[in-house]
Amino acid sequence: MNFDLTDRCKDYLLRVQAFMDERIYPAEAVYERQMEASGDPHFHPPVLEELKDEARRRGLWNLFHPHEEWGPGLTNAEYAPLAELMGRSLHIAPEAMNCNAPDTGNMEVLTLFGTDEHKDKFLRPLLDGEIRSAFAMTEPHVASSDARNIEMSIVRDGDEYILNGRKWWASNALHKNCRVLIVMGKTNPGGPPQRQQSMLVVPIDTPGVTILRGLPVFGYQDRVGHAEIDFDNVRVPATALLAEEGDGFAISQARLGPGRIHHCMRAIGMAERALELMCDRAQSRVTFGQSLSERSNIGDWIAESRIDLEMIRLLTMKTAWLMDTVGNRHARVEIAAIKVAAPQVALKIVDRAIQVHGGGGVSDDFPLASMYAQLRTLRMADGPDEVHKRTITQHELRKHEPTPVGRDEDARTATAAI
Repeated sequence: MNFDLTDRCKDYLLRVQAFMDERIYPAEAVYERQMEASGDPHFHPPVLEELKDEARRRGLWNLFHPHEEWGPGLTNAEYAPLAELMGRSLHIAPEAMNCNAPDTGNMEVLTLFGTDEHKDKFLRPLLDGEIRSAFAMTEPHVASSDARNIEMSIVRDGDEYILNGRKWWASNALHKNCRVLIVMGKTNPGGPPQRQQSMLVVPIDTPGVTILRGLPVFGYQDRVGHAEIDFDNVRVPATALLAEEGDGFAISQARLGPGRIHHCMRAIGMAERALELMCDRAQSRVTFGQSLSERSNIGDWIAESRIDLEMIRLLTMKTAWLMDTVGNRHARVEIAAIKVAAPQVALKIVDRAIQVHGGGGVSDDFPLASMYAQLRTLRMADGPDEVHKRTITQHELRKHEPTPVGRDEDARTATAAI
């Protein structure tokens, strides 16, 4: 494994760092003022459009997209340090550079599985930052961590599909510019478990699509929103289908692999910023005649945070390298491992920083409380910890299964190493 940054990556890293220092961090206070003045938790502050224009001018646009036809074609290992920087200002930086979830995953789905019509109507405007999108898979009445449980009905009726069901946690659906949903449901309930589902592209203003509410996260109404949506006899043309009927489960797996590691990259950025805030606070506050930084427990927290951060960064880079070299399927254990480890470690670091900040840590005067809510939620987004641990457990147990008769030792060893 070689984690040396390529020259291309180093160039982008310097440019993204300059953009963060010169424009993103100074814009955070402006963003907060504009949001507060609007009185609307889902307001789209003008400063974001200004930042998007500047990012395009600087060539810092669609950095996530691995396909050179649509983006710079960076590898996962090249994109990782860039996404980490964006994670330091999660409400602003990813969207300013058109690298925000869930749009990144939706754009990759449309790239890989969309028709020419889908690409012209939705992918190009998404890549241009003109519209936003949401992914509607999770449902309130079933355990959606097992995608086979999805109950939404999708029925073919001549040249149309009819959708009926309820979705929730459709992130981005309350964004002022959200125009399209990628929806997963069942077209063949009696088929094989992983061939029952399909995905459709559904404009958000289609008759029968009703946004019922925005779901709060630990009391926060995120600007992009997490919507509960009702689909009541929603009709879309048959051309709305992505790939073929029954491909929905496979598409979801293709989408979630890159999305999961992107989340982890940004989580590391949040944790790095939390550690910086913890150190600054520890050195500036005095209790009982000593600065907080001189307290042994605070020193331990700082040291342990640095150790933890380096460990998850290395695991993230290993995962990115494997995705680039052997593909997402063969990196599935590492993807699962980092999706468990990164949010947990980042959450622990943010929690320490909150403690060092005292009452200020749980207020909105610092970004820590918001980071905590985001990271705690990330332990469930794109699959809860338990699902990813199950993947790892199954992989480990397979290494110790009895060797079938006639299977030689070399074959057994090779399989265990995959």
